[in-house]
Amino acid sequence: MARPSFIGASLIALLSLSSVSTAWAQTPPATGVAPKGPSPGVQAPAPTQAPTPGPSPSGQQPGNVKESHGAWSVICDRPAGASAEQCALMQNVIAEDRPEVGLSVVVLKTADRKARILRILAPLGVLLKDGMELYVDNNNIGRAYFTRCFSEGCYVEVEIDEELMRIMRAGKNAVFALRESSDQDRVGIPVELNGFGPGYDALP
Repeated sequence: MARPSFIGASLIALLSLSSVSTAWAQTPPATGVAPKGPSPGVQAPAPTQAPTPGPSPSGQQPGNVKESHGAWSVICDRPAGASAEQCALMQNVIAEDRPEVGLSVVVLKTADRKARILRILAPLGVLLKDGMELYVDNNNIGRAYFTRCFSEGCYVEVEIDEELMRIMRAGKNAVFALRESSDQDRVGIPVELNGFGPGYDALP
């Protein structure tokens, strides 16, 4: 049974962040540091799905689910002052053995439709300087760094280039790995890629 997610961020908050895009840098992990659990060569456990959507601390609903594609949902909301709804592809998960550690993974198109953005919300208290590593089907894609923190958590944001889009469409499982402190191993949080391609294609 899925545990309630730690995430209370509204979709509006996830959509309205200013774009500070980076890339998954091919930086090897620090010596002796590896994701705990789902690491290269080890099959990732099934992720625990958090309810989507869930209420935010302010009582706002994070949007309306328009469609579901595998593990992903297309969720739309209308920010204040906007003339039209904004939609994103979203999946919320928590580490099965660490209910306080979870992620909200959001994919969206920029307003001009010229870029695709991947935003990951991690809980407050993560080790910011280490950033977050991405593995797809046990292959290390690289590392990205946190861009900013708000009351609901801290964000990693990257632009999805053609290669990353190809990898995520073809992949079965992704693992986002982070550390909570310098004296702990990385915690790997698995995210299902089932339905990612059709879900992205359904975004307006």
